[in-house]
Amino acid sequence: MPSATIIMTPKYKLIFLLLAGLPMFCFAQENSPYSRYGIGNLVPTSNIANRGMGGISAGTSDATTVNTVNPASYGNLIYTTLDVGVEYDGRNLKSKEPLGSYKSNNGIISYLQLGFPLLNGNKKALKNKTAWAVTFGLKPISKINYKIQSSGRNSADSTEVLYEGNGGVNEAFLGTALKIKKFSIGVNTGYLFGEKDYNSKLLFNNDTVSYVNANYGNNTRFGGIFLTGGIQYEFDLKKNGKKNGVFRIGAYGDLKKQYSATRDELRETFNYNSDGSTATVDSVYEIKDQKGKVQLPATFGAGFSFEKEHVLFGIDYETTKWDDYRFFGQKDVVQNSWVTRAGIQYFPGSGTGYFNYVRYRAGVSFGKDYIKADNDLPFYTVSVGGAFPLKLKHNFYDHQYSVMNLAVEYGNRGNKSNNITENIYKISLGFSLSDIWFIRQKYQ
Repeated sequence: MPSATIIMTPKYKLIFLLLAGLPMFCFAQENSPYSRYGIGNLVPTSNIANRGMGGISAGTSDATTVNTVNPASYGNLIYTTLDVGVEYDGRNLKSKEPLGSYKSNNGIISYLQLGFPLLNGNKKALKNKTAWAVTFGLKPISKINYKIQSSGRNSADSTEVLYEGNGGVNEAFLGTALKIKKFSIGVNTGYLFGEKDYNSKLLFNNDTVSYVNANYGNNTRFGGIFLTGGIQYEFDLKKNGKKNGVFRIGAYGDLKKQYSATRDELRETFNYNSDGSTATVDSVYEIKDQKGKVQLPATFGAGFSFEKEHVLFGIDYETTKWDDYRFFGQKDVVQNSWVTRAGIQYFPGSGTGYFNYVRYRAGVSFGKDYIKADNDLPFYTVSVGGAFPLKLKHNFYDHQYSVMNLAVEYGNRGNKSNNITENIYKISLGFSLSDIWFIRQKYQ
């Protein structure tokens, strides 16, 4: 008589090694003055597979990667997929006034996300061409990291002002999508949380008179529930009555939202200890737990992709209404932003050599940044990348498909009309580990 058992077959050892090694990768030496404004420097939202194609995401859908930009794409997930991304970026800042340059580097976890289909293998769902999937994960939205020092004189004294900032915004999300025939609809929800920690230190340098240094500090924490949505629709392209590709359109977006915030303000005098730490002399002014709101703006994006057996091409457009941004009721030097992305992927898919099964990618993006500290801040990014399979041969018993996605990006922020320009390069690695975690095995 046939019997049945349910077993799990994820790649436990590889997953464990990846998760154990992620904290070792994170370090922060980035120094970007523009991160002082708004919620900081925005982190690319697309996965590393799509970033190799300029970041196109609205109309793209991959059965073995998690595309959180447009949650409708989850409807095409076939395998349970653990998607992990890490990145290293180098930044070269150039200033016209005062004349100078500065280099920094930074390493972060780009995202940690898991997606799995819920109707995989369901006969009724297959018959009705219906799919349902769920995802969850954690990813950064923005980073704040700057340290700037200026020198001057106050009467007969030499002074220095040190501006420092840290923080950023992150999301813990849960998403789901339903696909019925050619139409998919999906949502992401979860908890958004952020922190802005700003300090301005006034330092006195004098050999004959002893002065006490001053610090002006603000620390703000905010958070709340967020909701984003997306749709996709597929058109089968035919030639001589046979399917000859897929044309997919998609759109995504969210509405402006207010988040609860708490702010601490501090005005103090201090001295430096011998080890470089600070010691408070007197708290001149301190107030804690001020309640307020942080309002983040609405975003809308749309795009399309055309995919055949060996080629994929797509274009996206995205805009965000940063004029609506408010921080405790106050505006900032931000403006409405936009970005256009275009990308292509080529897959040889024939022959016996390993590189015939690598997916080669390239893309470009350009637009207007949301920060307007001194005139508009135009930017562009050029990227190349690839998907490198970790295993070429598969059989009935492993049901596994895993790849390493690589993206190399070079970008420029600002032009001759800006006092500070940034040249940025990024090297990103993503690991998409796909498997059928729950298999009903039958034995005769």
